[in-house]
Amino acid sequence: MNQHTAGRSGAVWALVITSVAGFMAALDNLVVTTALPSIRKSLGGELAELEWTVNAYTLTFAVLLMLGAALGDRFGRRRLFLAGLTVFTGASAAAALSPGINELIAFRAVQGVGAAIMMPLTLTLLTAAVPPARRGAALGIFSAVTGLAVASGPLIGGSLTEHLSWQWIFWLNVPVGLALLPLARLRLTESYAPDARLDIPGTLLVSGGLFGIVYGLVNANSDGWTSPTVLGSLIAGGALIAAFIHHGFRAKRPMLPMRLFRDRAFFGINMASMLMFLGMFGSIFLLSQYFQGVLGYSPTEAGLRMLPWTGMPMLVAPIAGMLSDRFGGRPVVVAGLALQAVGLAFFAVIIAPDASYASQLPGLIVGGVGMALYFAPAASLVMSSVRPAEQGIASGANNALREVGGALGVAVLATVFSSQGGYESARSFTDGTVPAVWIGASAVALAALAALLIPGRRGTSAPESAVVEKRAAVAA
Repeated sequence: MNQHTAGRSGAVWALVITSVAGFMAALDNLVVTTALPSIRKSLGGELAELEWTVNAYTLTFAVLLMLGAALGDRFGRRRLFLAGLTVFTGASAAAALSPGINELIAFRAVQGVGAAIMMPLTLTLLTAAVPPARRGAALGIFSAVTGLAVASGPLIGGSLTEHLSWQWIFWLNVPVGLALLPLARLRLTESYAPDARLDIPGTLLVSGGLFGIVYGLVNANSDGWTSPTVLGSLIAGGALIAAFIHHGFRAKRPMLPMRLFRDRAFFGINMASMLMFLGMFGSIFLLSQYFQGVLGYSPTEAGLRMLPWTGMPMLVAPIAGMLSDRFGGRPVVVAGLALQAVGLAFFAVIIAPDASYASQLPGLIVGGVGMALYFAPAASLVMSSVRPAEQGIASGANNALREVGGALGVAVLATVFSSQGGYESARSFTDGTVPAVWIGASAVALAALAALLIPGRRGTSAPESAVVEKRAAVAA
């Protein structure tokens, strides 16, 4: 009985610690966007420099996710999680104290390094701590918290800026990080991937490839898609990723075995995740500005009005996690992505300079339920589609694809917005936002089709032996 209670207590602590850490890392992706005017007033800087306060974090975060997962597998997941959390917390304090825009950009890049080490290990630590029967619900709660952070980042950042100062966007992480460090040291159990070794060629190829692609994407809107810098970065990054894929097929012990993508569950959920983040990140980037710049809401007012969308995962995701345990992850994920696409399409139809809140509410609710249904089983599907020894790198790969999808979404939708409209007037802003959000809705609809590739009865409740046997058959 005592052992059962201790195990349950350990699972609860693991859920709390990893969820809070995941929330902080995901929040910092978009938290700065609504604070840019205040940062510019305080520190100066041109528009391109201000954009890099967002992009510096995205870049290092996306590039180093796979390396962070591999280091955790080799040297200890709890140890590397603590190291990443320490770097992230220290860089947050340094960012808050930045005397100039260049220093802020540098510390944002260091924040991304800490998050890249910490984030992929949250899932492996949580999966190891929670019994298979309860894993779907636990990962549902974890995913709801990180999904809430992604959706509400611009609004939390705007509210802190409005009522306190832009520095509080970063100060907020410091007490939370300092509280988590001793808890993680005492309450999380150390784990390693069996016989893990670092794949140096694979690490260099994937890091260089992701750097080229993400660097090109984050500069596409300011420099233009056909500029030598952007084209050169995208081509070089694509070539290195192609070499990484070849390496994953040919090497004896590759960082990311490409045979994993022969598994329909692994392939389907990763493609769906990348397309989901493409559509959602880009749409949130524009819709958060629409609420404030066109409809005239303050950041706090916008946050309250978006609660039916951004807050829905906290209500629905735990239920969705239990549904995925019972019925499998595929129907829940497909339904969620379809509803999210419908919610965004509804927004594209009703967006206008004078749209009433009542007309927006159905889109907010449908999109919120859809986001919750997707986030809940997504992590379970990733982790159950590979062997336990491969869960760390599977988590890193899934996070990296989501980050690339998010960067691509902001770049593509911002380009569409600029070509069809702009910031000159409310009408101009909506003229640009409507076609961009239609593209976001289409990307999420494609994600729903990709999720149909996932086998019908697949979730964390599937017996581990069945998963291992299937993986062995695929490898053969």
